[in-house]
Amino acid sequence: MQRIVDTVAWDDFQKVALCVGTIIDAQEFPQARRPAYILKVDFGSDIGIRKSSAQITDLYSLDALVGKQVVAVVNFPPKQVGPIMSECLVTGFHRDDGAVVLAVPDKPVPNGSRLA
Repeated sequence: MQRIVDTVAWDDFQKVALCVGTIIDAQEFPQARRPAYILKVDFGSDIGIRKSSAQITDLYSLDALVGKQVVAVVNFPPKQVGPIMSECLVTGFHRDDGAVVLAVPDKPVPNGSRLA
């Protein structure tokens, strides 16, 4: 388990926009260096639809992802990941075996809702 040693100021934490979105499309990403999917996530009318590369192939099938709500950082600058521009960071937790478990709300919330 990783120790948390650095503290962060409340003002800095508030700058990170962690929002809920619904995955509306999931595709294979064969060009990725490590197995990954390309996700399209709907964050509602204010934020819109964002694309992301996600290394979550160990635990999730493409069919199981569509319709799932996820928590993502929506205010990082876009990042080139192979041939796609990743526009948000879908969050999750690494298990001991390296697989990623998605961070998800346990009840439905409106797309675009910000972490409180």
